[in-house]
Amino acid sequence: MKLVTAIRDDLRRRLEEIKSVDIIVGIPAYNVDDTIDFVIKQIGEGLAEYWKDYKSLILIMDGGSVDDTREISRVTQLPPYIEKTVSIYRGLPGKGTAVRAILEASEFLNAKATLMIDADLRSIGPKWMKNLISPIINDNYDYIAPYYKRYKYDATITNNIAYMLIRAIWGKRVRQPIGGDFAFSANLVSSLLQDKRWDTDVARFGIDTWITTTAVKNGYKLGQTKLGAKLHEAKDPSHHLGPMFLQVVITTFELMADYEDLWENIKGSEPVDILGEEIGLEPEEFDIDLNSLAESFKSGWINFHSLWNDILNPNSFALVKTINREKDYSLLNHENWSKIVYDFAAVFHHQKRHHAKIINTLLPLYNLRVASLYQASVKMQNDDFENLVEEAALTFERNKSYLLERWEK
Repeated sequence: MKLVTAIRDDLRRRLEEIKSVDIIVGIPAYNVDDTIDFVIKQIGEGLAEYWKDYKSLILIMDGGSVDDTREISRVTQLPPYIEKTVSIYRGLPGKGTAVRAILEASEFLNAKATLMIDADLRSIGPKWMKNLISPIINDNYDYIAPYYKRYKYDATITNNIAYMLIRAIWGKRVRQPIGGDFAFSANLVSSLLQDKRWDTDVARFGIDTWITTTAVKNGYKLGQTKLGAKLHEAKDPSHHLGPMFLQVVITTFELMADYEDLWENIKGSEPVDILGEEIGLEPEEFDIDLNSLAESFKSGWINFHSLWNDILNPNSFALVKTINREKDYSLLNHENWSKIVYDFAAVFHHQKRHHAKIINTLLPLYNLRVASLYQASVKMQNDDFENLVEEAALTFERNKSYLLERWEK
């Protein structure tokens, strides 16, 4: 097999030496020298404890780190008989290209199970390897998504965009569709590699939502596995999530447009199996900067209100105008938010150019939505907040007919 695009010659020669593996654990990495040793060791311990009779490879696929990520990865000690190799991928910068290299390596080595694990984790433990791999090896699942316990202010893009649209559009309740820690069968790996999107924005943050959408739309056997809490560097949505928001939403909307014939007749949603043994680690609390969220919306109104007037339906625009005047963020409820997202999806579909500019104008409204949920949930426990997210998801499902009306126009 000829490996192309993402794999350098030195890695190709190393794979030829290894010849084959049963399990490959890929770690896309970039400037994570403070966590990479811990992540590799936890993976190694899990493979040794639960999969000692299987040949395993840990592949650290680096994006050109300028810290000591690669050096630390190379010297990290593993249990006997577990292979490890460190390489720099070739191609567009971004997580997606690292993932492509891992998938190419997996196919070359005929791996039965392929894992993607984030490099900045502080909560991964050996049991992650059991819970992620068992459904692929033992139960013939093709796609396993993470099922985390997360603090109520974590994963705001998931809670307000990604989960809502995977569930409402494609009819599957994958709770963490962009979670970062996944497992795939050999069949799904092959399907992903045959796609033509590797030279697009998928090479950046859009990779996770694209993988989940591909698994869902192609009818692969889906599951979710319990991983306890996901602890990593908390990202305040008002300061750190702009580029990720842009890539996730653009990819999601592009996939909706490309496969509209597959989802237009889907109604409601179905649960996706939740598997794995409980992992007791609980999420850490943190706060978010409400003032910065409010300032983002205020600046958005100044710069984009005329565009919002063109994009949103009259009632939604009137509501946004009222929120700007009265500073009452709680007015942006589930009903209003779902219609705003669907308005943008429809305009994105019909406007063939300037997609990034369109989604940039949605970002201040997204920050407004995060502020509204903050106000609604400030006294809530995590379980109560999860019920709030489920209410929003049902609202997105119910308003799919609204999306279809706008979509056709």
